[in-house]
Formats: sequence, structure tokens, C-alpha cells
Amino acid sequence: MIEDILLAAAGAAAALAVYLSAAARVVKQYERGVVFRFGRLRGEVRSPGFTMIVPVVDRLHKVNMQIVTMPVPAQEGITRDNVTVRVDAVVYFKVVDAAEALVRVEDYKFAVSQMAQTSLRSIIGKSDLDDLLSNREKLNQGLELMLDSPAIGWGVQIDRVEIKDVSLPETMKRSMARQAEADRERRARLINADAELQASKKLAEAAHQMAEAPSALQLRLLQTVMAVAAEKNSTLVLPIPVELLRFLERATPEPGASPQPPQPVAAPEPPPPPMPPIEDFTGPSVDPAPRDQAA
Repeated sequence: MIEDILLAAAGAAAALAVYLSAAARVVKQYERGVVFRFGRLRGEVRSPGFTMIVPVVDRLHKVNMQIVTMPVPAQEGITRDNVTVRVDAVVYFKVVDAAEALVRVEDYKFAVSQMAQTSLRSIIGKSDLDDLLSNREKLNQGLELMLDSPAIGWGVQIDRVEIKDVSLPETMKRSMARQAEADRERRARLINADAELQASKKLAEAAHQMAEAPSALQLRLLQTVMAVAAEKNSTLVLPIPVELLRFLERATPEPGASPQPPQPVAAPEPPPPPMPPIEDFTGPSVDPAPRDQAA
């Protein structure tokens, strides 16, 4: 009798252990458990920790709630300004509703990947090359909005979208390099021209100052001689003022021309005598003789 009781207790303990091993489940902190009973969603989502299900009847699906980093394969497209580029991106998303992620879509990761590739192609066709290279923040926001709208119904939230790289053809790279080089050369020429303008203004001011004080030119000449002599050279270069060269050029006659004697200077003619003043004379009137008497 006692042996039968012990055997029955041992069998019951073994059955209980098997049942507990089949019914016991552990949900990790970053997971949520979704229970389906005979194919229908059962109750609320199971929180992290130890939980129990009915063996054979229930099925527990664990859904990862961590942020998923998904690379988007490089997509080749033509921009709005007719440039062929290859763009790849990275999508960061997470599941916010485990039940919706299992029920609404067959494979939410595959769905997000395909939607990201399609949206990336659409963004390439709507954007210019300059926007893809320099205005990526705006494009990232546009991609995020395009992905987040349908993903909300799947229980998935798009956390962030980043364009990782933009590949250009080699001809376009060379053209952009030439453009950047030409722009830098233009700025260098403008800077040199501005420096020449400022230097010419300063030299003009210095020339005006030396013209007002001729001794300043001599002092400047002496300073130049001292600067040259300080280098301990065997040859001393002495600058000659330009005014001296011009004076010598005017004073030196041309080769082959005979010197002309000085021309005598004619004495100035004396001024004519002044005319006498004309007086107003009024004499007696004389009648003319008749013609017959004169004859």
C-alpha cells in the first residue's frame, strides 16, 4: 500500500515537472511576449520575467524591442539635374507594439528594408546633386517622414534615417575638382589684386610725403645703402633717383646731331609814338562858287 502511494506521488511529481517545463517561459528585459491560443491573439502582451502558458494550446512569440540598425543597400538613380549617383543609407527603427508587429505584417524587418530602398530611390529622383552632397539633414528628415507614415500601422517606429555615402562617377569627380580649383584660383587672384591696390595707395602716399620733403628721399636712399651693406657683399648696389636720369637725358644731345650756335636775340622794336589828340574845329562856312563864274 505504501509502495503504491509512493509510486503515485512520484508519478504525479514527474507529471508536474514535465508540465512546468512545458509551460514555463522566461521573457527577457528587452523582449515582449505575445501569446496565441489556437491561432488567436490571447490577452495582453507578456512583460519581461517569468510567465506561464498552457502547453500544446498556447504559442508564445518573443519580439525584440531593441533599436534595430538596418543598412539600406546602395541604390542607383538619376537626380533631378540628370546626374547618375549611387546612394546608401542606414535606418534605425524599433518595435513599439509587439502584437501589431506580428499581426499586421508578415516580416516587419523585410518590409522596412524594402520600403527604405523605395523611398531612397524616390528621394534621389526628387533632389539635386548639391542637395545630396551638402543638404543631407533635410533629405534625412524627408526619408524619415516617408518611412514613418506606413510603419506606424505595423507597430514599428522609425527612430532615425541617415544617408551614409553618395558615390559619383569619375568624370563628375574630375569636373568638380576642376571647378573647386578654378574657384580657389579666382579667390587667390582677387586677394593678390587687392593687396596690389592697397600697396599702390600706400606707395602713392609715400611719394606725396617725399615730394613735400625732399630730404626724406635721401634718408630713404641711405637706409637702402645700409641694408645692402649689412649683408657683407663685395658689390654695393647704389640706386639712382629717376629724376637724375631724366635730367641727364634732357641734357645729353642726340648722337650725330651738330650743336647749333645760340641765336641772337633781336632787340624789341620801340613802340610807335602816340597820336595827337584830335580837336574839334569848327570854321566859317564858305558857299561854293557858281559853276559859270568859275569857268
